[in-house]
Amino acid sequence: MPITISEKAASEVKRIVSEQKQNGDFPAKVFLRLRVVGGGCSGFQHKLDLDENMNDKLDEVFEMQGVPVVVDKRSLMYLSEANVDFHDDLNKRGFSITNPTAKTTCGCGSSFSM
Repeated sequence: MPITISEKAASEVKRIVSEQKQNGDFPAKVFLRLRVVGGGCSGFQHKLDLDENMNDKLDEVFEMQGVPVVVDKRSLMYLSEANVDFHDDLNKRGFSITNPTAKTTCGCGSSFSM
């Protein structure tokens, strides 16, 4: 499988989706969208979103840890063996993506080059 999601990340995604559904008008089916976009000081950035849309022709769908994940086919080329994790530590809170195919990363770790 080209991408993995840690148990902690999956739990946090499920918590966020559940909270959003309780707070109001939120779609019944939502995907975790992982993609690569241009930008940052190194050229590429990872992006995570909740997305209710999925295109059969452009996207690949994976089910990981009970979370439906959507990745567009172009981004999938850059995400081989990537891992999505969630941190809730004293010094760091949030999602992180470890991408072993990245050749270099910038100093802050938010962008990478291939």
